[in-house]
Amino acid sequence: MQGDLNRREFLQKAAAGIGGVAACSVWGEDKGTPKKAVRAVLIGCGGHGLTLLPQICKENVVALVDPDKRRIRHALNKIRSVKPSADVSKIRSFADYRKLFEEMADEVDAVAIATPNHHHAPAALLAVRRGIHVYVEKPMALTIGEARQLTEEAKRHGVVSQMGQHGHSCAGARSLCEYIWAGAIGEVRTVYSWSDRANGLIGVKRPASRPVPKGLDWENWLGPAPYRDYHPGLHRHSWHRWCDFGNGSIGNMGNHVLDPVHWALKLGSPTSVEVEDMRGGGDEYYSVSTRIRFDFPERGDMPPVTVYWYDGLAEGQPYSKKTVGHIDLVPSFAMNRPPFVVELEKKYNRNFGTNGSVIVGDKGIMKIGTFGNGCRMIPEKAHRAFPRPKPTIPRIRGTHQADFFRACRGGAPACANFDYSGPLVETVLLGVLAMRAGAGKRIDWDGPEMSCTNRPELNRFLKPDYREGWKI
Repeated sequence: MQGDLNRREFLQKAAAGIGGVAACSVWGEDKGTPKKAVRAVLIGCGGHGLTLLPQICKENVVALVDPDKRRIRHALNKIRSVKPSADVSKIRSFADYRKLFEEMADEVDAVAIATPNHHHAPAALLAVRRGIHVYVEKPMALTIGEARQLTEEAKRHGVVSQMGQHGHSCAGARSLCEYIWAGAIGEVRTVYSWSDRANGLIGVKRPASRPVPKGLDWENWLGPAPYRDYHPGLHRHSWHRWCDFGNGSIGNMGNHVLDPVHWALKLGSPTSVEVEDMRGGGDEYYSVSTRIRFDFPERGDMPPVTVYWYDGLAEGQPYSKKTVGHIDLVPSFAMNRPPFVVELEKKYNRNFGTNGSVIVGDKGIMKIGTFGNGCRMIPEKAHRAFPRPKPTIPRIRGTHQADFFRACRGGAPACANFDYSGPLVETVLLGVLAMRAGAGKRIDWDGPEMSCTNRPELNRFLKPDYREGWKI
């Protein structure tokens, strides 16, 4: 790599096609950087929080936060299993992250946030304003306004940030960029992306209230969201379906699936978004399938491009236990997938997977999987015939979380920091907003002004409406 560019400068130049980078670097611990353990906190100790713990345990876990005492116990047991030397008696626990920041902010270097989506931005903002580094699961916010605010405040306070679309640390997304920028498939005007998630409901009413499970602090689980009595289908995973707490299928998986496309095509902000078709959904919950169209303008020497997003159940498939299983996964036979992709699979006898993207250029086609895996030209003979581009984007050594903690210790900026991930999240959340508008109702988006210019009634959904008494 030329000169003394830091990673952010390098990636900005690479993304703009500037600078003659001679070879690809690998980002690991910077030479001479002390490897002092980061004092870390996990906020949200449920399913995904537990998957983050093994990496966090390589640092110094000083506290755990979760409104469910059972989740705290499971997290402590996980720490014992992956790090037997840890003295868990010294790890403090909280039901409310506001109390954490009030009582021990000076003892914390970084937080990892793996809560339901409605807590992402409030917890992250409290950390950022105290100079604490933040790793936030995707999407980094429930609303576009929160995402914009969090991006701006993280920059202003100079903290390390990372969003949890972990495929961004993998080589596949980098390879896609290098192939696209090398002209492997020519000018791209159409992209088809899809996911097997059906994080929504169809034709139901809010379930009847039930007693709060023992050990669950329901007030703190709700946090800034509007009050409702406890009912089934929320804690621990199905909150993705509900507008007050999650962002539906595209909010769940769009940050993973669209990330490589967003990067390689330098997408920026769309000019319009429209749900062309959807099934289910209501005032309180999301649909079980959608087809969403995003239109992006010219970007430098790249032509306008249309990105189509498909998720959930195929037309004609019933919503049942057979078609929508654990964590709202749809089996391949019942998936709502782009017809163009289905035809490609048949033509070339290929299986492009349950989540991914197909990028269509005027000289060829590429596909890439969920987390940046399986970057290949279609057909395979085209991939073998095109000379592999010289690597120009630094590769990440280790995990997405390791990349974050390296940055916390003074290394190069984390690769999915909010400067990069903020605009990606805005695009994803525009898809969520389009579901609120309904099928066939195009939204014209003024990105700089953060306004739905032809649908002003939707502007109220751009910013959070925290319930009275909730302070951040």
